[in-house]
Amino acid sequence: MEENHSLSDLYGKIRGEISKAVVGKGDIELTLMLAIIAGGHVLIEGLPGTAKTKLAQTFSEAIGGHFKRIQFTPDMMPADITGFYIYSSDGSSRFIEGPIFSHIVLADELNRTTPRTQSALLEAMQENQVTIEGKNYHLETPFMVIATQVPSGAEGTYVLTDVQLDRSLPGASALIRR
Repeated sequence: MEENHSLSDLYGKIRGEISKAVVGKGDIELTLMLAIIAGGHVLIEGLPGTAKTKLAQTFSEAIGGHFKRIQFTPDMMPADITGFYIYSSDGSSRFIEGPIFSHIVLADELNRTTPRTQSALLEAMQENQVTIEGKNYHLETPFMVIATQVPSGAEGTYVLTDVQLDRSLPGASALIRR
């Protein structure tokens, strides 16, 4: 016999799983649920060591999704996120998927990388696809980015402009400062 679960039952189940691993993040848990339902993404601003990675990983496990973490650095290239082709001397090639090919992607310290690299992530967030050498690759469904940023003005950071924030946060998304 099929069980019929309400949205509140599902939220309670996911929240219960998260609370086993992370304490005191109820506001973020609700935002994550709203974002995944609406097809949006979440940006969390906070200092290192506040369980953001554990929260994202546990959320992914609770919804039965695949999880990948991208640690952004100033020397990253877009291909480090999207993937790339390897060409052989015989003329053949094969595509190596980047970490963006997952259900839940933690974009850790997004504002530590250049705007060029940020744009690769933003295409994925806006269009649920990436373009590599002129070919479009569709992403997993559901697809959600949980991005973190170091507090503005910290050394070695790039400012996320309002245009980038608007583009990177479609649907039910939020900036949560921790």
